[in-house]
Amino acid sequence: MIPSYRCSAAEPWPENAALYQQMKEEQILLSDNASCLAVQAFLQMCSLPVHVVCRPNAEYMSPSGKVPFIHVGNQVVSELGPIVQFVKAKGHSLSDGLDEVQKAEMKAYMELVNNMLLTAELYLQWCDDATVEEITHPRYGSPYPWPLNRILAYQKQWEVRRKMKAIGWAGKSLEQVLEDVDQCCQALSQRLGTQPYFFNKLPTELDALVFGHLFTILTTQLTSDELSEKVKNYSNLVAFCRRIEQQYFEGRDKDSSSTSRFSKGPLLR
Repeated sequence: MIPSYRCSAAEPWPENAALYQQMKEEQILLSDNASCLAVQAFLQMCSLPVHVVCRPNAEYMSPSGKVPFIHVGNQVVSELGPIVQFVKAKGHSLSDGLDEVQKAEMKAYMELVNNMLLTAELYLQWCDDATVEEITHPRYGSPYPWPLNRILAYQKQWEVRRKMKAIGWAGKSLEQVLEDVDQCCQALSQRLGTQPYFFNKLPTELDALVFGHLFTILTTQLTSDELSEKVKNYSNLVAFCRRIEQQYFEGRDKDSSSTSRFSKGPLLR
């Protein structure tokens, strides 16, 4: 349940607002990086500055146990949905111009992204043996000494695999998961069409969420390129990512809005 926030609409956004996430270079994983980038994109679209603070224990600092979380004034709010609600209470919204039908459609597509792309990212990180061994365990446990690094990684793996079993993904093959990603990308591509954003000329929180996940998939080095190739099959989605990167991230403060770290190399071309 998303909490409600009572704030004055005229209350200014503080200059020292901070967004917390794990260490970019050596620790953060694909799914968390995507979620953090989605929130950064949303705040950029709202023209609300935020300073990114990297902490190895960010996951444990978060009130929900998930990243990112923002510290604004005396309040701490985690994850995109509650952050959108919190920002709206302060008088900033990207979706106020939508009618009720469009808002329902936006919500449905956001659920699709979370149910398909985010779940696929978690599956790949914690259920694909090659990725687990080569990337997930070394990165997740990197800030901690042995044997704590291994204990925490196995604890997280058990937690995610239990979730996968509960939602019926535990028995899926990697090929089936990649097919789910393809179907999700196909639906997003069809909805976007030739528009600059999903609801024509102005971005909404759906655009921020999709950008966070697709850009991270396109720029993250994994054990194979199979996941990123699914996205690259849809040229309008790649162009969409490039457009948001150029408009909201390029040339801005490197600490507060860098999208290129934890990537295969240069920004999207």
